[in-house]
Amino acid sequence: MKIHSVFDPEFRPYGKVLAGYDTAELLSAMAAVPLPAAGTAYEPAIPALEACAVFAELGERAYGGMPVQLGMCWGRNTRLNCLEYHRDSEINIGAEDFILLLARQEEIEDGALDTAKVRAFRAPAGAAVEVYATTLHYAPCHTDPSRGFRVAVVLPRGTNTEKPAIREKDPEDRLLRARNKWLLAHPEASEAADGAYVGLRGTNIDIG
Repeated sequence: MKIHSVFDPEFRPYGKVLAGYDTAELLSAMAAVPLPAAGTAYEPAIPALEACAVFAELGERAYGGMPVQLGMCWGRNTRLNCLEYHRDSEINIGAEDFILLLARQEEIEDGALDTAKVRAFRAPAGAAVEVYATTLHYAPCHTDPSRGFRVAVVLPRGTNTEKPAIREKDPEDRLLRARNKWLLAHPEASEAADGAYVGLRGTNIDIG
């Protein structure tokens, strides 16, 4: 599939690149975290990353003073597997170049999304990339298997933590996977086997 840049016009419906953030200290802190032996890892909030000066600035400027968390997704990945969305934008900052597989929430029809609608975008290391709340996304993909990826993830505090106990009253409630996290899994994904809502139809995209 064609891979666009986050600086291309094609990225505008999905997000934007934020200006004015010095991410050098954050990139150094991320690089100190070893890659998992296989697959990917994710932590919603990592103290060593939140100790970086840019963390406070992201909360004040990018989120207008809201309480936020700074965690990381890291490892090696080339597959789509799932797509998720939040009620707020997510900011991604890579220690290495990385690729995002994205779609739009409005493209979900009758609780399902055709993976043919998914688009790929490459982000350069160090750039602060905002992914809009209405953009479906999931684990980044690496551009170099020998280096993998380390991508900082900024979200409102509490996102991706324990799922609230709710009674399903709306079809969307079936998608709630964690706090502030609605997820559609592909049938081939491990998340589907773990009980996640299966809502992706078509090929489980692999850019490897």
